[in-house]
Amino acid sequence: TVARPWGAYTVLQEGLGFKIKRIAVKPGAALSLQLHHRRSEHWVVVQGEARVTNGDRVYPIGVNESTFIPVGNRHRLENPGVEPLLLIEVQCGAYVGEDDIVRFDDRYGRQTTA
Repeated sequence: TVARPWGAYTVLQEGLGFKIKRIAVKPGAALSLQLHHRRSEHWVVVQGEARVTNGDRVYPIGVNESTFIPVGNRHRLENPGVEPLLLIEVQCGAYVGEDDIVRFDDRYGRQTTA
């Protein structure tokens, strides 16, 4: 499990061309607005409600709902609620390393590209 300012993630399984994570986002927290050049992501909410930025769209997804983030799409995951947000993320692509990230906006002062 890896702690982040917004919560934590745990890699559940990783193989050739995929990685599966459990992501927990603290109430009121948000990941950076970002994109990935070499992977797509599938998010399934298992607890709480997420606010998703996916390209030009911003929308909620709740328990037992999912969304798809294509390669190269700017995206952000937020927890607008008062309880922890828990989701399962499946990354698919030729490269699923943590360094395939371009940040555009970050609440926690981490380095951004734009």
